[in-house]
This record gives sequence, C-alpha cells and structure tokens, in this order.
Amino acid sequence: MAYHRRNLTHMLNRLLAQYRRYLTNYESTLAYALLGLIGGIASGLIVLAFEVSIQEIALLWGVDGSGEGFESLPRWALFALPVAGAVVLGVVFSFLRPEDRETGIVHVLSRMHSHYGVLPVRNAIVQFIAGAFALATGQSGGREGPGVHLGGAINSQLGQRLGLPNNSLRVLIACGTAGGIAAAFNTPLAGVIFAMEVIVAEYTVAGFLPVILAAVSAAAISRQFGGGAAEFSMPPVTLNSLWEIPYVVLLGACCGAAIALFIRISRLSAGFSHWPVLLRFTLAGLLTGSLAIMVPQILGIGYDTLGLVLAGRLSLALLLAIAASKLIATAFSAGMGMPIGLIGPSLLIGACMGGALGTVGQELFPQLASQPALYIMLGMGAAMGAVLSAPLAAILAIIELTQTISIAMPAMLAIVTANLTNTGIFRQRSAHQTVLRHLKRQVPDDPLNQLLHRTNVTSSMEISVTRMDSTLAHTALDTFLNATPGWCLLTRDGEDLYLVNGNALADWLHSQGEPDSEQPIDLTHADIRRWSVVSVPEQATLRQTMDALKRETAEAALVYSRGTGGQRVLQGIVTRESIERFSLARL
Repeated sequence: MAYHRRNLTHMLNRLLAQYRRYLTNYESTLAYALLGLIGGIASGLIVLAFEVSIQEIALLWGVDGSGEGFESLPRWALFALPVAGAVVLGVVFSFLRPEDRETGIVHVLSRMHSHYGVLPVRNAIVQFIAGAFALATGQSGGREGPGVHLGGAINSQLGQRLGLPNNSLRVLIACGTAGGIAAAFNTPLAGVIFAMEVIVAEYTVAGFLPVILAAVSAAAISRQFGGGAAEFSMPPVTLNSLWEIPYVVLLGACCGAAIALFIRISRLSAGFSHWPVLLRFTLAGLLTGSLAIMVPQILGIGYDTLGLVLAGRLSLALLLAIAASKLIATAFSAGMGMPIGLIGPSLLIGACMGGALGTVGQELFPQLASQPALYIMLGMGAAMGAVLSAPLAAILAIIELTQTISIAMPAMLAIVTANLTNTGIFRQRSAHQTVLRHLKRQVPDDPLNQLLHRTNVTSSMEISVTRMDSTLAHTALDTFLNATPGWCLLTRDGEDLYLVNGNALADWLHSQGEPDSEQPIDLTHADIRRWSVVSVPEQATLRQTMDALKRETAEAALVYSRGTGGQRVLQGIVTRESIERFSLARL
C-alpha cells in the first residue's frame, strides 16, 4: 500500500511539474483553460460563502430579506446598528497592521503590479469577515468589490500553493475577478470585460479564453446553489424616439457629475487616513446612521431598494433623497477605509437619478418620453461605468441584465457621456485610480510592462551555466577547457560571487600557460569582465526579474528552482541585455 501511495505521489508531482512548464508559456491555451475552469469554480464558491455570511450575520439582529431588510428596524436601530458596527470594526482594525487592512479592488491592482499577483491570505480573511460584518450592520457599500478581492485572492493562494509561475497568477486573479462579478450579477460577459478592462488592463486572445471559462463556471455555481446573483425584475425597455437622445445625454451628464462628486468626497475623506482607524470608522458610522434615520433605504447594499426603483414604487422626492444620501454615505465610508465595495452603490445612485429624470420626462412629455424603467437602466450603467472608468463592462452589464440588445445604443451614449463628464469636465479619475494615486502607487499598464508581467523568466533564460568554486583544481582544468560552458558562476564557501563569460575565462586560463605548481588556480585573479548577480525563483516574471536587477543594481539574474530537500538548483541566467532583446523582438 505504501509503495503504491509513493508511486501515485510521484506521478502527481511529475504531472504538476509538467503543468507548471506549460504555464510558463502564455500561449498554452489548454493549460490556461484548465486554470480558468478551476479559478471560476473557486471564485464562485467563495462569493457564495460571502453572500451567505452577510445574510446569517444580519439575521442576528433581526434583519431578514437576504440581509437587506433594514427598513423594518425600529427608528433607534437605524442609527445604532451602523454606529455600533463601525465601532466594532474600528476596534478590530486597530489591532491589525496597516498593510493587513488593505482590501478591495485597489488592493488587488496594487498587488498585481508590486507583488506580481501574490495576494496575502491575511487580507483575504480580513476582507471576508470584516466585509460581511460591515454590510450586515448596514454600512453603505457593495459586495462586488469584496467579491473581486476574494475571488482573486483564493485563486492567487491556489496558484501559490501549487507553485505555479507568477505570470499565471495574473491570469488566475483575472479569472477570480471575472468570476466574482459573474456570480454577483449573473452577468458572465460583463465579468469577463471587467477583468480585462479594469484588473488586467489588456486584451489578448490567450488571456480571454481562461477568463471566459471562469466567468461561465462561476455563474453556473451561483445559479446551481441559488446564491450570490442579484435578481432584479427587468421590464421590457426600448427607446421610443430619437428625439429622446438629448435627454439621454442629459442623464449621462448628471450621472457623471454625481460620480465626480462621489469621487471628490471619497478623496477628501481619504485625506484623514493618518487619523486613528477607530476614529475614522466611528465617524463613518455616525454619518451613515444619521442619514439612515431620514432615509433608511441607504443601509447595506441596497438591492431591495433598487428593486423598488425598477418597479416604479418610489416618489420623485424619495428617489433624489436616496441618491444624495447613498452618495454621501458610501463615498465618506469608502474614503475612511471601510472594507466595502462601490459597484452596488453606484448602481443604486444611477438608478435613482435615472428614475427621477424618467419621472420628470413622463410628466413633461408623456407622448414622447419612454418609460422611466429605460432611464433607470441607463442611469445604472452610466454611474457604474463612470465610477470604474469601465464603459465597456458597464454597457455589457446593462445588456445582460435587461436581456435586450435594443438598449445598447442609448446605453452607450449615456455611459460615454457620464465618463466624459467625470474625466473631461470635472477632471476626476476612476474611484480605484484615485485611491492608488492618493497612496502614491503606480500601476503602469503600457505594452512593455504588460509583456514583462505575463512572460515567465525562463522565456529568455540561458541554460549554459555552471557553478564553479573560485579556486580551480589542476585536475579539473582540462575538463573545463574541453567543455567550456557559456557562463560560469563563481562561488566561495557555497556563496555566489559573480558571473563571468565562460569563453573569456577559458581564454584567460590559456594565457596563464602551464602551471608551475600543483596549487589550485584562484579564478578571482582573472582580469575579465564580471557580472554582478541577484537570485530570482523560476516562478518569477520578467517584470519581477527586471525589478530585482534594478533594486540590487545587478547585471544578471540567477534563476533557481527548489530541488529535493529544499536545495536550490541553478536553472540558468537572465541578463538585462537578454530581456531587452526579448522585449524588442515582440513589441
């Protein structure tokens, strides 16, 4: 039995090692397709668990309706619940290190660049527990940002545990984020575009295939187990007349202006990040609770209120009050660092604004204006597209939610107008870009950086390299001269010293003539060029390798793998010149 178990373990390890080699090539479509399928299932399950956690925690204080029935609470509880929840979160976060408090889409984007797709498990645990508790206690926010983080994190951890190359971690995270959006809204196509447009910021055929599989499998998980996906009753919508186009543009401009204000409030409140976290969270809870006394519909995610908006059951005054209160509460809470998302609130804000303008249009031009439901959907897409700077994802989300392609033309017009208003007129970036800028973190998305991020270090590695002791015995001299490697890594007492060209070292040895004694030859006396070195793992990307070379001011990177017993095994070397040649040949 033990013999068969060892054989099975050996076979599985060999298959895994072969799979890792396939993943080092970004064009290995079948290998990445399997990755996408696994990643989608994992992200769908974690989003489902997050949804259930919100509902179960909310039930503890009598909030039913899938964790959204805050309106049924007594008036005093509308204030006390978000305040108490914020205080508890503030106390817990006070014991966490600042780097462990980072959550959401901003955390994913930052780690994608600075840590090459390695998402820590601590931040994921904080996001899961604190995010579920925050939404269950009525903090004004969404679940999609946490879902993106959790989907990306569980896939990143899976890749790390299996020792997959870091270029595949980026694909895994994209699969997780697509799965998170697909499971939350039952919009797999919008999830795919969101992952490529916001997270990866790159469109490639090889990148699309696994992400598509992830979105489909995550949506299937959500449908099968009946959780996660937001269910809205969408009436048939269509544009009655082209005379409504100016009104659609007006709606897009209003949504863009509202999102610009949203981002401005968020940025101003983020300026208090040096304050104690307990104080910041308490202030956010006090503001949310105070607004909830007047407008209880702003508590929590707000999808129940969104359903009422779509059904046309809210008055014009209430629509405007909900939009304004939700905007202020969510922007302030997000800026203060609450572990919440922004997509859900942006949908509610846009829906209320669209509903208000649709109602006014019906009153002023009853024969011309379309039903308010059309403007509600357009407002949802316009606000979502502006807050994320992801117009294509927003357009596809609206098409999938309405199940009608006829809404595409007015949706594109409203979403583009909202984005132009936000960025062109009010000079505001997307919400996550604004936070990254506040944190002074750069996430370059130019073609060169994208290429280096998605390419494994072995793609430009030279394997003709030998580790040699800095003292060469005479008995080994002929062997070395007869089989000179391309590169020689000189070592002393097991420590790497520097790299030299094998032919240059051989020429120097020839120039020394016949040795006069049996003393070993000290190779450090060789008057030849020396390359300073730094070590990188074989999972590293070319971007990671370049960063290591710059950080250590080295000229060559030694690529090591882990052998049996944890011993490092030299696989090859990568120089700055080889990376430059590789990049120039592919750009």
